[in-house]
Amino acid sequence: MRIPAHSVCTAIRDDIVAGIHERGSRLTEEVLARRYGVSRVPVREALRTLEAEGFVVTRRHAGACVAEPTEQDAADLLEMRTLLEPLGAARAAQRRTEAHLKVLRGLVRLGRERARHGTGDELRSLDGWFHETLAQACGSQALTAALTQLRHKIAWLYTVEPSAGPVDVWAEHGAIVDAVARGDSERARAVAALHAERSTAAHRLRRPGAGDRPERVRTSQHAVNTPGLRH
Repeated sequence: MRIPAHSVCTAIRDDIVAGIHERGSRLTEEVLARRYGVSRVPVREALRTLEAEGFVVTRRHAGACVAEPTEQDAADLLEMRTLLEPLGAARAAQRRTEAHLKVLRGLVRLGRERARHGTGDELRSLDGWFHETLAQACGSQALTAALTQLRHKIAWLYTVEPSAGPVDVWAEHGAIVDAVARGDSERARAVAALHAERSTAAHRLRRPGAGDRPERVRTSQHAVNTPGLRH
């Protein structure tokens, strides 16, 4: 597979998230360069970036390896999401452009339609597109980058169970967009916070070495998955 040099980082990250490069496995520059059809220079640069993002660690005598986050590390990601997504929605209400709003409204219309007749894969794709656009609409490069990295890491460490109420999920998306369109940052923050809290219940931790068998998400205090909540 040959890809542009500037896309090597994205390609390696995507393969880590997909489990092609398993947690704890070595990432040698020579093997990766052959896999992606590039020289070792962009691979080396990509590994440095991925180490800064937390996907890769450098180990003595082993070199670059895929990171192995703990269960607490994974739980922290979901908690960070419940804090940052509402902030992003509030900022989007203040800073979004008409172009952002047009895309968000279009995604909500399509999502509501697919919620009644579409497949799980379609809904997951649309959900990711929605949250990516909302993050871009916040008008902060740092916050957008943080939200994007969170989404990648959560997709890496968790599987999301099919929602029992996709129509309700897209109604929540619509409520966020309505608040963003009105410039109501407090309403956008509140609806996004409720949405993030509810969606946490659908996340199940992936267990490497056990066929990626998911388990219920727990923090050090209590189980965060509770019956009756929906994604």
